[in-house]
Amino acid sequence: MGTKAVDESAETSETGAEAEVDLKKSEAAGEAERADAAVTADADADEAGKSEAAVTADADADADADVDEDDLDDEFEGTAADDAASSAGVGQGAGAVVAAALGVVGLSGGWLGTVASARESLMGQLKTSQGASVAQQVEQVYGDSWKTTALVGGLFALAALVVGVGVLLRPAFGDPGRTQAPWIKSVAWAGVALGVIGLVLAIAKYTNIILGLPSTS
Repeated sequence: MGTKAVDESAETSETGAEAEVDLKKSEAAGEAERADAAVTADADADEAGKSEAAVTADADADADADVDEDDLDDEFEGTAADDAASSAGVGQGAGAVVAAALGVVGLSGGWLGTVASARESLMGQLKTSQGASVAQQVEQVYGDSWKTTALVGGLFALAALVVGVGVLLRPAFGDPGRTQAPWIKSVAWAGVALGVIGLVLAIAKYTNIILGLPSTS
C-alpha cells in the first residue's frame, strides 16, 4: 500500500516536470518567433527607409537637373540677347563714324572732287575756241570746274546727312526700349551737322551765291 502511493507520487512529479519543461519550451519558441518577427520588421523598415531615401534622392537629382537646365537655358538666352545687342551697337557706332567722315569729306571735297574738278577744267580748255571771249573762257575753264567740286562735295554731304539720320532713328525701328550709347548719338549728330553745313555750302557755291565768278566786263 505504501509502495503504491510512492509510485503514484513519483509519476505525478515526473508528469509535472515534463509539463513544466514543455511549457518552458513553448515559451522559448514563442520568444524566438517574436524575436524573428521583430528582426523581420526592422529589416522591412530599413528597406522601406532606404527605398524612400533612394526615391527622395532621385527626385532631388531630377529637380536639380531641371533647375540646371533652366539656368542654362536662361543663361543661353541672356547671352544671345547680349550678343545681338552688342552687334546692333557695333553697327550703329560704325554708321555714326561713317556719317561724320562723309561730312568732313563733303566740306573738303576730297580727292574725288579734286580729280573731277581738274577733269572738268581740262575739258573746258579743250572746248574753248581761240576766238572765245574772256567770259566764255572763264566760265568753261574755271566756272564749270568749281561747280563740279561743289557738286561732288554736296553729294558727300547729302550721304553724311542720310547716314547720320538713319543711325539716330535706328533704335525706333529695332528695339525702342534699348538706350543708344551716348557716344553713338554724339558722333551721329556731328555727321548730321557736317552734312547740313556741307550741303548748304555746296548749293550756295553751285548757284554762285557765294564765291561767284569774277566779272570780266
